Amino acid sequence: MKPKMIWSNLTVNDLDRTTKFYTALGFKSNGRSEDLTSFFAGENNFIMHFFLTDKLKANVEIEISDAHVANEVIFTLSAESKEEVNQWEKEIPNAGGIIVSKAKEFGEGYYGLVFADPDGHKFNVFYM
Repeated sequence: MKPKMIWSNLTVNDLDRTTKFYTALGFKSNGRSEDLTSFFAGENNFIMHFFLTDKLKANVEIEISDAHVANEVIFTLSAESKEEVNQWEKEIPNAGGIIVSKAKEFGEGYYGLVFADPDGHKFNVFYM
């Protein structure tokens, strides 16, 4: 098997809030419908779809975890410097997110933080 692409499908409760949050952090919009808002992430344009929870649950017929309680995945965003990590730390709360773990050294050569978006989806911002 050779998949052509990979993307994420995550659930949210409020499309307007999610759109505002990711736009404020500089993510590029990939469009919006009545059921989802979508963004490109990184230089390779990884696609992140954010579906209304009820819509995704109805279509995939599986239980979807509550990201405030359990992590389905933790995405890692690369930073070009420690200063960029520190800038993320300032901008995330202003956009409506929560800093889960403040910026710090994670062993030799690793510096980063962990944050959650308004729906609890977790991200690392890492400089290596």
